[in-house]
Amino acid sequence: MNILHAESSAPSGPFDGPAAVDGRAARWQSHREERRHDLIKSARRAVHALGSDASMEDIAAAAGTSKSVFYRYFGDKAGLQQAVGDVVLSQMQRRIREAAQGAQTPREGLLAMVSAYLQMAETSPNVYTFVTRYPPGDPDIGQGSMATAGALGHFFDSIADMIARPMRAHLGQGTGKETIIGYWPTAAIGLVRNAGEQWLGSPESPTKPDHETMARQITDWLCVGIAPELDTSGRP
Repeated sequence: MNILHAESSAPSGPFDGPAAVDGRAARWQSHREERRHDLIKSARRAVHALGSDASMEDIAAAAGTSKSVFYRYFGDKAGLQQAVGDVVLSQMQRRIREAAQGAQTPREGLLAMVSAYLQMAETSPNVYTFVTRYPPGDPDIGQGSMATAGALGHFFDSIADMIARPMRAHLGQGTGKETIIGYWPTAAIGLVRNAGEQWLGSPESPTKPDHETMARQITDWLCVGIAPELDTSGRP
């Protein structure tokens, strides 16, 4: 028998060939994803405890590992913020969607969404701040990085679409109404976010409203304006 032929036709061992390589690669990829997920959870807990300005070194120490490990998985602090932001904002989006599902009217839906947004932000202001902005000149952030731009942009685009749909159905179709619906969600998101973040950053005091009161106030601003009694135009 030709030895070369015999060797080439012999059955492969359990660890030989492309299938074995693919299996090892799949297991390694699974390990990396699991490790990355654990680091994101650790970073989130660290920021919650230490504050939104926590450095990569502080976060790594709290996670029981080295800063180089975080750099290996996320590139820089902006990359870590993006990763944590993807998780946090996805959870907020899901909670807001669930809150709006049981609403009977567009106004009730708005109130439910605003309330869910404020409540989740209030649960951990440090984490919310960490994933929505970063201080300029942070040495842990690489040149030209845009922290959480993708996650944050996608989050608010999705929320704008969510609040537009019931209002579009409520107002119906007609001349000029498409333009109103086109601009209003963006303006609404700006109001909700800016008012909510100012409320979130305000120190605790007897006069500071709780999240439910603030949610109702923001919803009133969105639906009827700040002082409808001042409207003397005579329009309904």
